[in-house]
Formats: sequence, structure tokens, C-alpha cells
Amino acid sequence: MAHPSLSAARVATFVYFVLNGTLLGVWVVQIPAIEEHVGISHATLGGLLVLLGGGAFLGMQVAGRLVDRLGTGVVVPAAGVLCSLTLILPGLAPEPWTLGAALLVFGFGNGCLDVSMNAHAVHVEKAYARPVMSAFHATFSVGGVIAALVGAGAAGVGMSTAVTLGAVAVLGVVTALVAARGLLPGAPVDDSEAPNPAGKRAVPSRIWVLAGLALVVMLCEGAANDWSALHLKSVLGAPESTAALAYGSFAAAMTVGRLLADRVTARFGPMAVLRYGSAMAAVGITAVALLPWVWAALAGWALFGLGLSGCVPQLFSAAGHADPAAAGANVSRVAGLGYLGMLAGPAVIGWLTHLVPLNETFLLMTLLCAVAAGAAGVLRTTEQDSPREPAHTTP
Repeated sequence: MAHPSLSAARVATFVYFVLNGTLLGVWVVQIPAIEEHVGISHATLGGLLVLLGGGAFLGMQVAGRLVDRLGTGVVVPAAGVLCSLTLILPGLAPEPWTLGAALLVFGFGNGCLDVSMNAHAVHVEKAYARPVMSAFHATFSVGGVIAALVGAGAAGVGMSTAVTLGAVAVLGVVTALVAARGLLPGAPVDDSEAPNPAGKRAVPSRIWVLAGLALVVMLCEGAANDWSALHLKSVLGAPESTAALAYGSFAAAMTVGRLLADRVTARFGPMAVLRYGSAMAAVGITAVALLPWVWAALAGWALFGLGLSGCVPQLFSAAGHADPAAAGANVSRVAGLGYLGMLAGPAVIGWLTHLVPLNETFLLMTLLCAVAAGAAGVLRTTEQDSPREPAHTTP
């Protein structure tokens, strides 16, 4: 049985994942109101969202290095406070350039929290000596549900966007500070591993392979987020109410899969989860691309989400375990490229629609999933090594 201090660290990690999902989700549900308040077009908003992504990527790189220097016990709550406080900025922006600056700063805070909490999750997984990463990723979706309820409730009572974001920001700061008490005291760095003579640690090629796989898998996730519902509506002629179920089936299957993936990983290993999960996703998206029936498309999107569900957590976990002294930096590299893939996915599919019908563009994802399945052997090292540590016994 896990020591109470370790159990508290696991609960705290869950809290930060939910917090991150809530903060990001509250921004998403407020996008229409902010767009109207600032008076910008969809096209302008799309351009400004690039700044959100750029800020997140920068925050990931900065936080990864801070985690390795200061420890997750310091960086995670600081990132939680920063992400919470910057949430209010988009709601205060009166014009496009200030909104862009606000999104850049909010994205930076989100990137810091994303990488630092994943690095702490790696430390918790080491201490548990069994897979627990996927469950953390599943609870991120819980934050999205909370955000939707908050948005609906605020709209129902006529609360302004700025007040809504401000109230959530305050609660976020309190949550980040309270949950900090349960975090592990610091990063489990092995001081015997010294940097090379140039003063910098060499990045193993395996880390870049993991990062490339994260880009591939998260590109598929991003494409599903933006194109699944449109596919049912524009290609299969489904009504909007039915088309919305496409993303719903994908997201629900992914959440369920992540809740189950830790047990599957413990039984069969991370390599099997990536290989057979990617293969399952390839089958699902191929069905979506080629079959003309709505029910088959819904089943295909669900299978796609279920297959992808356990892949990203295995890649993040492998990056964190690869080198304890550079866990934060390695997670930031894998998460950073993966995030770029998430952002690029919708754009890549959109560009391909100029060449072929929408459903046929999904065959690119079939190919990418096949690549991920074929490269899953990179996780074999994770299975052969024993990077996990005994559970903490400090009260």
C-alpha cells in the first residue's frame, strides 16, 4: 500500500491536471463572447490563437529546465498560480493587439503548468513502481466538463466574461496553493550524472524519436478535435445534432481508454500499448475515411479515440524516465513537439482538402498511426530498464 505522503502526491497531481483542464476549458467556452467583445473576425481570431500556441511552446521549454533545477515541488504550484492569474487577461483585452498579448502570456502559463505537472506525474509514477500516468491524463478531461458547467452557469446568471474569468482565476490560485502541500518535495535527480564537458547534457536520440512520435500521435488528436463533427455533417450529410456525436464518441472513448490504460500497461507493457493502440486507431480512422454510413463513422471515431488514448501518456512517461537528472527538459521536448502536432493537425487536414475530399484526407492519419505502431519498439528500453524507485516513506 502506498504511504500516505505518496497518496497525497498522487491526489495533488490529479488536482493540477483537473485545474489545467478547467483553466483551458473556461477560456475555450468564453471564446465567442471575447470575439464579439473585441470585435474581430474568425480569421483574425485564428491568427491570434497562434500566439496562444507559441506562448505554450515557450512555456514548456522554460518550465522543463526550471523543473530540473528547482524541482517540481516549487515549479508546479508556481505554474498553477501563473496560469490561473493570466486567465483573466483575455477577458480584459479591449482590442486585437492586447488580446494577442494576453493569449501569448496565458499560453506561456498554460505551457509551464502542462510540463511541470507531467514531470511531477513521472516522479509519482516512479515512486509507485507501476503505471499511473494515463489516469492523470484522463482527469484533464474532467476539467473540461467543469469548465463547460461553469460557462453555462455564468451565462445563465448574466455574469460578464471578465468577472467569470476573474472568479475562476481566484479559485485557481487558491487551488494551486492548497494542492502544493501534497506534492513530492523535489525532483528525484541523480547527482552522480554530471553534464558533459561543454556544460550541457547531450540529448539522446531516443528522446527525439519519442518527441517525433508525440508529434505524430497528437497531430491525429488535433485533427479529430476539429474535423470529426464536420466530417459527419459535410461528407455523410448528418444533421448537426448527430454530427456533434462524432467528437463526443472520440472524446468519450479516449477518456475511458485513459482510465483503463494504466492497468493495460502494467499487464502488457508500454510498447504494446503504443503498438496495438496505434494499430487500433489506424483501423478506426480508415473506417471513417472509407465507409459511407453514419453509424460506421461514429464507431470508427470511437475506435480511433480508444486506440490513441494510451499512446501519449506512454511517450511522456518514457521521456521522464529516460534520464532522472533531465526529466523536466526531456518531458518538455516531447510535450513541445507533441503540442505543435496538435496545433498543426487541423491545418494539415484543411490544406489537404484543397487536393482531395475531406474523408480521403483522413488516410494520412492511417499512415501516421501505422508509423507510430512500427516505431513502438523505442519503448522497449523503458520495459527493460527499471527506472522506477521505491515508494516514499517520509511522513
